[in-house]
This record gives sequence, C-alpha cells and structure tokens, in this order.
Amino acid sequence: MKFDDNTPTAPFISIIYREHAKYINDNVKEDDLSFGLHPLLINIYRQEGISQEQLAQNFHLNESTITRNLKKLEDKGFIERIPDKRKKIIKITTKGKNTAQKVMDFDKRWDEQLNLTDEEYENFIKTLKKISEELI
Repeated sequence: MKFDDNTPTAPFISIIYREHAKYINDNVKEDDLSFGLHPLLINIYRQEGISQEQLAQNFHLNESTITRNLKKLEDKGFIERIPDKRKKIIKITTKGKNTAQKVMDFDKRWDEQLNLTDEEYENFIKTLKKISEELI
C-alpha cells in the first residue's frame, strides 16, 4: 500500500497499533491474555514486587484503571496482589511468568518482521520515545 505524502502521523500510529494488537492476540489467545493487558503483565514481570502506584506512574494511567486491569490479571491467575502497609505489592505467578515470556518472544518476532536495519530500528525506537516523552 502506498500513502500520500501529505498523510498525517496519526494514521500510521493507528495502523502499527492495530496490526501489533492483532498479531499478539492471535498468538496468545490460548493464554487468555488480551492485548491491552500484556504491557502491564510484562512490566510486572520485569519489576517483580512493583506497587500499583508505581504501575500507574509507569503507564501514565490513573490508579482506578490500573486496579481494574490488575483485577483481570489476578482473576486469570497471572498475578497476586499482596497488601503491604498502605500499598499493594504485585507478585507474578508461574503462569504469569510463562505468559509474559511468551509475549516478549512474540514482541521480538514482531520487531524482526518490520524489516528494518539495526540502525533504522534504533532510530525508530529513539524517535518513538522522544515523541512519547514530549507528549507526557
């Protein structure tokens, strides 16, 4: 498909997001993990013992949204929420670890399918981070 040179950035971002969502959903559907929850699960996997408050900060979401999504992950057996004084600490279960690793493997394969050189990929990631930081 060819795009007009005057196409704004938003459609490109939307296409990438939707295609990545379909790819991940197709590959982890038997794990009962939706695309919207997978970044949260991976973050918990990488930061074992993180608090709900820190997750909200990491994703720039309000705590009620994080709480709802954590409940979904907990109900599916991916995590446990452990009260610790005034915070809730998030622990990942064995099922959660296995699924997070599987999703990260598929994310890596997705990135490889982009057919970018190493330099192009690094510049792409750098640019996405810069844009995100400017918007937040």
